[in-house]
Amino acid sequence: MLVLEVDEHTATESALPTSIAIKEIDMSKRWLRLAVILAAAGSLWAGEAAAQRGGFRLAPLLMETDAFEDGGIIPLKYAGRGDNVQPGFTFSNAPDNTVSYVIIFHDLDVALGGGTDDVLHWIVWNIPASAGGIPEGGLPDGAVQGRNIRRQNAYAGPGAPAGPRLHHYVFELYALSEMLDLPDTSSRAELLEAMAGKTVAKAAYVGRFVGEN
Repeated sequence: MLVLEVDEHTATESALPTSIAIKEIDMSKRWLRLAVILAAAGSLWAGEAAAQRGGFRLAPLLMETDAFEDGGIIPLKYAGRGDNVQPGFTFSNAPDNTVSYVIIFHDLDVALGGGTDDVLHWIVWNIPASAGGIPEGGLPDGAVQGRNIRRQNAYAGPGAPAGPRLHHYVFELYALSEMLDLPDTSSRAELLEAMAGKTVAKAAYVGRFVGEN
């Protein structure tokens, strides 16, 4: 639209279309302001919704250890073919509504029973959020260990045999908004079912291992 600048004191009938255009521009500015306000409100709502879901706008939950680097080789000290010591971990950046943690430790490189199940080495739940992690070789009061693939309520370190490739072992950490009411005979499937709707954040730490000849 072509808009002419007109002095309001000298405007004549010939300037009337320009006056109308000026009013239209003023109205457009008002609509633009409204659009900006609505967009800002939408962004705020989306951010709050993402935060409630444990979304990407939050700082990521962190799981760290001095036992080995993330993606590194797991020392024999922590392996089933070695000393079988459970590594310690520290947790940070958990959402404010975190009440407890769950750890699931498994070997990704083995498929069982012709399906998608892999080798479960360790599950533990009800780690209190106040603990901020787990010590090496132990667990905070209240934590519950479930049954691993050997049907033992204990940590079972990596046990991959000697071979041409390394196995990938992942420690999965889940932050939950509640404690879980589960017996220590519970399986991984039962644990995951109980966690549904309560998980507010997740992290992972990976180690690699292969047995020696």
